[in-house]
Amino acid sequence: MEFILLWGFYILTFYAFLPGIISRLFGFRVFQKGRSDRNLALTFDDGPDPVYTPQLLDLLKKYNAKATFFVVGIHAEKCPELLRRMHEEGHLIGIHNYVHKSNWLMRPKTVKRQISKTSDIIESVTGKRTTYYRPPWGIVNLFDYGNLGYLQIILWSVLFGDWRKKVGVDRLYKRMMKRCRGGEVLLLHDCGLTLGADREAPANMLAALERFLEEAASRDLHCVRIDELIRETDQERANNPSWLRHAIVRTWFLYERAFHLAFGLKTTNCVEPVFHFRVRPYHGKSMMLDDGVELKHDDLILELHFDNKRLYDIGRRSRTSMQLAIQMIRSVEKTLPELAEYVLDHPDLRVNVKALYGVSMLHRGPEQFGFTVRDLSNGLFSWMTKKYLRLLMKVIHPQGQRRLRQHAEQMIPKMMAMSVETLIERYGKTRNYAYESRTAERMILLDQGVENVPHPL
Repeated sequence: MEFILLWGFYILTFYAFLPGIISRLFGFRVFQKGRSDRNLALTFDDGPDPVYTPQLLDLLKKYNAKATFFVVGIHAEKCPELLRRMHEEGHLIGIHNYVHKSNWLMRPKTVKRQISKTSDIIESVTGKRTTYYRPPWGIVNLFDYGNLGYLQIILWSVLFGDWRKKVGVDRLYKRMMKRCRGGEVLLLHDCGLTLGADREAPANMLAALERFLEEAASRDLHCVRIDELIRETDQERANNPSWLRHAIVRTWFLYERAFHLAFGLKTTNCVEPVFHFRVRPYHGKSMMLDDGVELKHDDLILELHFDNKRLYDIGRRSRTSMQLAIQMIRSVEKTLPELAEYVLDHPDLRVNVKALYGVSMLHRGPEQFGFTVRDLSNGLFSWMTKKYLRLLMKVIHPQGQRRLRQHAEQMIPKMMAMSVETLIERYGKTRNYAYESRTAERMILLDQGVENVPHPL
């Protein structure tokens, strides 16, 4: 019996207790507090409730406040009109499991099924699949880190006990005002049907919240969605990195410099390099390029490596991934003519090298410049490349970790190749390169959901 109890203790410790402690104390794989002077996030759990959630939405609309709702699937299923209203009024909807049950009490497969079912309900009403998740009571288990890697787990910086009616309006308001400042993630509840909650408690929350919103407005504080606070926090961290991140980035750049020296990589522009390159045999499967040139095994290629220090600098200046992509396009627009001139100035390259070649996860729009984009063949090289590029993205991209999580379907490494003939034909003589740039930028904007983007012509 003692043996069974001991092993039960071990299992609970590693499956449940330690992951929860690590997430809460060190913020591992979770977001729980932001960096902002003027913005804070209101988050509401356990709804929607047919009585209190409409009142809450009216209150938020009155004060022009945006919020994040972590809905319980079984409640959302019964109130699709409230989900639709949340979405139409500009609020963010996240997942709070299908039933309000602790992840400690469920198998990993069950947790995943609960999340998927709730996500399906949200998508069926709003047309968008959410990537934000708050586990009930903020409790994660050991396998949530791996199984839920595509989700952003959201905790909170403060909660107020508002699910208990006896707290009262005045005491709840005083508690809330102690954390009325930028960067806070406030946890409140718009439904009192959860085990341990009082059915009428949200009425006190609404009364206290109205007083809170009035005071926040007088202090020029704004209530924003959690994704907006995350973006602002990421940008702040990119502009003012911690000593640890700064050390990691510096170490990475030293490694890259050593790599460039060891393999003799060259560049066309030593002042503001965009591409580094080397000549080597192509080791992949035969590939037919869009211009009809066939790239075969052992053909010589000019292997391209994007300058990651430049990418890091662009990332620090870009507030969004769209801005990052457009800045990269403009850099490529400037560099391709330089590459063409370099090849023309080196007759041996013009005669012997068949194509430019590179692998990247940022591959939206290069077709407009003449590149052929293809999937990597499955295998060890593809697996290692994916791991390397995902690690690189985390290090140098201002929102790398979250972009990998929220756009996992786009963050897949692909081959990009352009024949030397196409390079010379398109970029080896004076012409208007702005058309290619504007076309590629248009593709990025359309891909990001921007409507009515004018055609370059």
